[in-house]
Amino acid sequence: MAKRVFEVQNVKCGGCANTLMTKLKEEFGSIEVNLEVMPRKIILDIEDWKIVSLREALKSLGYPMVDEQLGFVQNTTAQAKSFVSCAVGKFDVAKKG
Repeated sequence: MAKRVFEVQNVKCGGCANTLMTKLKEEFGSIEVNLEVMPRKIILDIEDWKIVSLREALKSLGYPMVDEQLGFVQNTTAQAKSFVSCAVGKFDVAKKG
């Protein structure tokens, strides 16, 4: 496996980062989220053949990769999903704290 970096859309805060780390951990292992840069970056060890699955998983949470070509409806849907994912991530952080 190789450590890879991917730029993702709609990641705004620690709640978003928490959602990405918890929801993707089972399938993709440990994920780092860099909130210091724009666009946001995720870093993980991944085999090339799993990148398509990662793309789909990110899109399903509302955080498509920056290089995704989304139409207006898809982009609006992704933003709405990311809003919900962010709220869930914030709630999960609050529960733990």
